[in-house]
Amino acid sequence: MQETEKNKSKKESKRRLVLLDAHAILHRAYHALPEFSTAKGEPTGALYGLSTMILKIISDLKPDFVIAAYDLPSPTYRHEAYEAYKAGRKKAEDDLVSQMTRSHDIFEAFCIPEYSLAGFEADDMLGTIVEQMKEKDDIDITIASGDMDTLQLVDNDRVRVYTLKKGIQDTILYNEKAVYERFGFSPALLPDFKGLRGDPSDNIVGVAGIGEKTATTLIKEFGTIENIYKILKKDPEKLREKGISERLVGILKENEEEAIFSKMLATIRRDAPIKFNLPPKSWREGFRMEKAEQVFKELEFRTLGARLRAVLDGEEKKKSPETGGLEFSNDESAIPADLLEETKIALWIIDSNITKPALEDIINFSGTRDFTKAREKILAEIKKRGLSFVFDEIEKPLIPVVRSMEDTGVKIDKEKLRALGKVYRSELMRLEKEIWKEAGAEFNVSSPKQVGEVLFEKMGLGIKNQKKTSTGMKSTRESELEKLKDSHPIVGKILSYRELAKLLSTYIDAIPALLDKKDRLHTKLSQTGTTTGRMSSTNPNLQNIPIRTELGRNIRNAFIAEKGYTFVSIDYSQIELRVAAILSGDEKLIEIFRKEEDVHSAVATYVFGVPADKVDKGMRTKAKTINFGILYGMGVNALRQNLGGTREEAQKYLGDYFREFSGLAKYIEEVKESAAESGYTETLFGRRRYFEGLNSKIPYIKAAAERMAVNAPLQGTAADIMKLAMKEIYNWLVREELEKEVRMTHQVHDELLFEIKKGKEKEFSVKIKEIMERVLPEEKSRGIVLRANASAGPSWGETEELAI
Repeated sequence: MQETEKNKSKKESKRRLVLLDAHAILHRAYHALPEFSTAKGEPTGALYGLSTMILKIISDLKPDFVIAAYDLPSPTYRHEAYEAYKAGRKKAEDDLVSQMTRSHDIFEAFCIPEYSLAGFEADDMLGTIVEQMKEKDDIDITIASGDMDTLQLVDNDRVRVYTLKKGIQDTILYNEKAVYERFGFSPALLPDFKGLRGDPSDNIVGVAGIGEKTATTLIKEFGTIENIYKILKKDPEKLREKGISERLVGILKENEEEAIFSKMLATIRRDAPIKFNLPPKSWREGFRMEKAEQVFKELEFRTLGARLRAVLDGEEKKKSPETGGLEFSNDESAIPADLLEETKIALWIIDSNITKPALEDIINFSGTRDFTKAREKILAEIKKRGLSFVFDEIEKPLIPVVRSMEDTGVKIDKEKLRALGKVYRSELMRLEKEIWKEAGAEFNVSSPKQVGEVLFEKMGLGIKNQKKTSTGMKSTRESELEKLKDSHPIVGKILSYRELAKLLSTYIDAIPALLDKKDRLHTKLSQTGTTTGRMSSTNPNLQNIPIRTELGRNIRNAFIAEKGYTFVSIDYSQIELRVAAILSGDEKLIEIFRKEEDVHSAVATYVFGVPADKVDKGMRTKAKTINFGILYGMGVNALRQNLGGTREEAQKYLGDYFREFSGLAKYIEEVKESAAESGYTETLFGRRRYFEGLNSKIPYIKAAAERMAVNAPLQGTAADIMKLAMKEIYNWLVREELEKEVRMTHQVHDELLFEIKKGKEKEFSVKIKEIMERVLPEEKSRGIVLRANASAGPSWGETEELAI
């Protein structure tokens, strides 16, 4: 008993050293995470992954010391010995290289020393540090890496490896026992395993013809490569007795040099000419929170500061001794809810790139943890930037409207959902069998990995420059499969399968669990959930229910009116095109809308040079595509893809469009120029959206920023109009005490949805329609009516137009 307590005390007194394979972690994060970038266009996906990994290590491993090891761009001794070493790997992309350079700032902020040496890899730094620390009984070492190469350094529980299983958050900790359970032999034999089997990722050839199973058998039975060849030369029958065929014995005999050389390439050096000393202070003693917060702020990692603070200190409420104001950390309950919500909204109005602002964002922007001072600074900035109308007349008055809609919710027919689920699951099974038939084999259609194996390996499908996942597999995400859709029928079936599966999981199966006792769904609405100014919703996201396919539209049939009420939908017609006419002042567009002509047919007459009575369905469809393409900053190539035909035809359509609608063309160029100069665009009401990506040196980021800058004033003005209409409708309902007769239930894009007492549908719809159409003052509308259409029925999916 005394010995047990003594050992326990000894173990607890050990200090913990964590060694980071920085290159491997950054590389893994770069491929595992989306292409994040700051508003200025600086790529940050790999840096975000590295930062979250550091936070996870601090939380899970509680290290005393943290050291980072880097690869250098210069060749290593392995390249000198073997010119083809890692030759199969593509040169690191510029975005990744820039993030590797920037990562030094993160390690500096966390007071993490770095080790690297020309001619050696990061793994060799790690191996050498482990070797130099092996006599230190009071130190436990954990190696954090993005790959499995470092497992050969594992030594009982003294040296362990903390590595990534999947993505950047799913981790596993290997000690010697765990390595043995995984491979069937000790960590020290892993270089021998690679020497036989090879490693395609590093272009280590190994012994051609020896696979994983044979290599495992040889090492489990005979140990090192040197010992295998010793036995092979002395008594080859021993290999045959263990199931190694005559053919494989012959292959081994012919490839001894390759096996030993491959083992050398796979062996981590432990004798690099560096001298490692533990830092004099623990990382925590040298760490300064303000440095980390500053780096996170520069990289726009909005929530990581709060997460780090929670890991280090926990959450607590304080009173500022200097000002007497409320000083806060991450506890929202310490601040009056209404003031906090207003302040978050104000911050988002200042910079809409900060969607759904958190307390951490308020701290970062204001530079103070005193809430009173932070609020004052943010409200002063609202006035300074000319955003008072957006805050005081649009967003702030909308707060009670949103709360009312959330509280009201919408009635759901659970039986309709249940019946729909049964049909969709049956359809899913049918599609699955068709996909198996096309593939010639059964597989898990829900597994991206297995889908990739079937499409790209078994069936040989693919396209040029197809994107890959973090593991090097060709991507099977929807955007990539769409490019393959015409190459084989199986691709379209897989996309249909995924759509069905998503509708089932996101809506049909999820909604019933979210209902209250009266079967009403109270989706969470957010004023600050988008960069454009539009509303967003979660639990579930009602903005994303597909309406172009029958599969998606069917779900709307389950959104019903309460007994005694009718479901009414009132939506703006072509609002962004009307806004484009208003903002640009284009005379032809204005005239089209003043005359209440069909805008797509009218545009077709100009673009195709035909009389109105000669515009056919195909021309109108093309004109519609061009109209909306212009609004979203679509270029020639994108327009060609949407229209079909040649690039020359698409170029001609664009040229003809801008020649005929020169006022709109001039406006678009002015928006681009103004945004490039000022860094932001403005709506009709002064709402700003910032585009620092316009100055990015990365072409695709700059091009995307230009496209969004063209659309931002249009979509943002439409959002402002919708929010003003919601405010006015709510005020009318309260003023006339009509809340029980008319319930505003939810808002989706340009559509407002209501429950209206039976028999009163037309009466109240007329008033709501009038408010929506007249919400824009005449001096701003250029004589254009913001036309709204009303429809009514028993459910959202079964409404018919109201003649009003």
